[in-house]
Amino acid sequence: MQYAAMNGKLVQLASAVVPVTDHGFLYGLGLFETFRTYGGRPYLLERHLERMASGCAELGIPFEVTASEVADWISRLMQANQLEDAYVRYTVSAGEAPLGLPSGDYTSPTHIVLAKALPEPSPTLYESGKMLQRLSTPRNTPEGQVRLKSLHYMNSILAKRELNHLVRQDQRVQGAEGLQLTREGFVAEGMVSNVFWVRERVLYTPSLSTGILPGITRAVVMEIAAEQGIACIETQSPWEELWQADEIFVTGSVAELVPVTTLRDLNGQETTISSGQIGPVTAVLLRMYREKAGYTS
Repeated sequence: MQYAAMNGKLVQLASAVVPVTDHGFLYGLGLFETFRTYGGRPYLLERHLERMASGCAELGIPFEVTASEVADWISRLMQANQLEDAYVRYTVSAGEAPLGLPSGDYTSPTHIVLAKALPEPSPTLYESGKMLQRLSTPRNTPEGQVRLKSLHYMNSILAKRELNHLVRQDQRVQGAEGLQLTREGFVAEGMVSNVFWVRERVLYTPSLSTGILPGITRAVVMEIAAEQGIACIETQSPWEELWQADEIFVTGSVAELVPVTTLRDLNGQETTISSGQIGPVTAVLLRMYREKAGYTS
C-alpha cells in the first residue's frame, strides 16, 4: 500500500485528495519541486524550498514550513513506502477559495509530498548518452518576470505529445529529450531539463532572459564549472549553434547530468556529438556533482 504526506500527515495514496474548489485544481495556482535523495537525504532541499518560497510569495500563497519539517515528512513517507532512496515531488496547492480569480492572498494552502522509487537508468546512459530532439512546440513565456515551476504545465505536455508523435513515426526517437526553442528561435530548455553545451572547452547555457526555469541543478553545475576554472557563458543562441558543439548535456535534479550524443532536427536529420560518448568536460562536471551529492554507486 502506497502513502502520500498531506500537510505533514501520512495518508493512503487513494485518499490524498484536494477539494474541487482548490485553486490549484481550478486555475493551476500552485508550485512544485522535484528532487531526489542520496543515502535517504533529500539533496539541495534548502535551495528547492527557497525557490518555492519565492514563487509562493509572488502568488500570494503563505509558505511557512521549514526545511527540517519537510525533511521529516519525506523521511516518514519513504519509510512508509519502503524506499531507501526516492524520487520526491513536493507540491504546494493554493487551497480552497471562492470560484473566480482571487482578489487577495490565500490563507490555507495544501502541502503534498509524493515519493516513488528512483527510475532505473540504462547502464549505458551516462556513457553513451541520449538523443536531443528539436521540437516545433515553442517554449511559452514565463508567468511573470521569472519562470515558476507551477502547476500550469500545459506547454510541456503539448511538447511531450509532439515527441510521442515523433516516436510513433521513428522508434529511434524513443527515450529522447525534447528541446524547445523560444518563439524568437533561441535555444530554451528541454521539456524537463536545462541544457548546456561545450565548445572549445567553454561552457554555454541559455540565459534566463530566454524565459527558462532557473534550475537548481543548472545553478550547481555553473558553480562547479567556476570552481574547476571552466568558463561559463549564459547566452541567447540559435539551434544551429548546438550543431557546432563539442559536447552537450542536459540537467535535472533527478537525472543529474545526462550527456547528449545525438542531435535530431525537425526533418529527421541527425548528427553525432562527442563521437557518441560522454565528453571530458561533461564527465568532470558529472563526477564533481555526484561527489557534492554524496553519491555512491
